[in-house]
Amino acid sequence: MTLQLLDLGLLPYSDAWTLQQKLAAEVAAGGPNTVLLVTHPHVFTLGTMADETNVLWDAAQRERLGVSLVQADRGGDVTYHGPGQIVMYPIVKLPRKPGTMHAHVIEYLRRLERSVVAFLSDYSVAGMSIPGYAGVWVPTPGGDAKIAAMGVRVNVKGITTHGIALNINADLRYFRGIIPCGLRDKGVTSLHVLLGRPVDEVDAKARLFRCFEAAMDDFL
Repeated sequence: MTLQLLDLGLLPYSDAWTLQQKLAAEVAAGGPNTVLLVTHPHVFTLGTMADETNVLWDAAQRERLGVSLVQADRGGDVTYHGPGQIVMYPIVKLPRKPGTMHAHVIEYLRRLERSVVAFLSDYSVAGMSIPGYAGVWVPTPGGDAKIAAMGVRVNVKGITTHGIALNINADLRYFRGIIPCGLRDKGVTSLHVLLGRPVDEVDAKARLFRCFEAAMDDFL
């Protein structure tokens, strides 16, 4: 398996979305599976299952704090992206066999979660999946908290877009502007909070990509 890696640095959400669509067409035409690593300026995104009442800050509050609002075509509800967060968008072609695409999508999602769990283990942090909830969670004194939000899209050709957003050094105060993923009784956290120190994001990107490669090695 060969994966092309593109580190986009800081890029507005809409620009990354446009690039994903372009790459998805290239992958469908036989181009290389590609992983985008990116950080977005402050933005709330609404997935296809989003309830707009889960956005708590009105337009004036969002403008004052520099937060944009975007309706996206990924699965899931509302989430936040911003500085201090690593967003990974795998643009990959899933295996295609008659009658098995749904199973492959589920397997892809589980492997995407496992790649983050493996990444966290590099920092001696115990990440986990929770049945019925997308993303990756960690136990905290206040209960299970989400450290990585997940929302994907798989088109009719089996090409994935969107992916997972991992809180590294993110300013968690911005999550006060939403009900993350529509879950009122769940918290959010970051690797910075869990370790009690800032985390080198360049190193974290390299580790995350390696973990994703390993998780997908015998699948893609």
